[in-house]
Amino acid sequence: MLGDHAGNAIPASLGDLGLSRRDRVRHIAWDLGVLALGTELATALDATFIWQPFSRLVIDCNRDPLSEAAMPKVSDQTSVAGNAVLSEAERDLRRKAIHRPYHQRIADEIAARRARGTSPVLVALHSFTPVLANQRRPWHIGILHDAGEVSLSLAMLRRLNREPSLMVGDNEPYRMNGTDYTIARHAYPNALPYIEVEFRQDLLAHAEKIRHWAARFIGWLQDTR
Repeated sequence: MLGDHAGNAIPASLGDLGLSRRDRVRHIAWDLGVLALGTELATALDATFIWQPFSRLVIDCNRDPLSEAAMPKVSDQTSVAGNAVLSEAERDLRRKAIHRPYHQRIADEIAARRARGTSPVLVALHSFTPVLANQRRPWHIGILHDAGEVSLSLAMLRRLNREPSLMVGDNEPYRMNGTDYTIARHAYPNALPYIEVEFRQDLLAHAEKIRHWAARFIGWLQDTR
């Protein structure tokens, strides 16, 4: 289990990045509900949950660390003053302190499991805001996929589409493309099966809902393996 955007911490040295307290807990800062969901799933499945505690506004670990998108100046029409003027040295410090260790941890876990003779499956957990740029997003859950070993992703899509109460996004509300970094870095070159899943954030609003969706997701995983 992976949580690229599970945390919203900001290093003390960066202050508040020029953001209000409200903005620091909005969807622009992290994927709401993913930390609790990943913890619930990892416990139930005896899986490893690797998650990033620092906010995606400090550095987005699902983006190429050399790209502008990794340290955005604006997110959903909100200016991030602390990212407005960054020197290359400041950018590199964030890469070395946050982005690189996170991905090294994932690589190390994959290598350790392969050394034990097991084939890892990567499940990247994300959540999305129900409204973006004044547009409602009706999907309950989305499965993102592109290249690599997509058989598990497609099997999950087929399983979800048998749920009459769900509106399921196939590469919605986001399309996996060249901007996605984690799955492309770790699953593609290792030919690992993967699922990148997006839950609508209102479905993960409190503990009872998170337990409900975790239980359903576990059932769907078991049906696709």
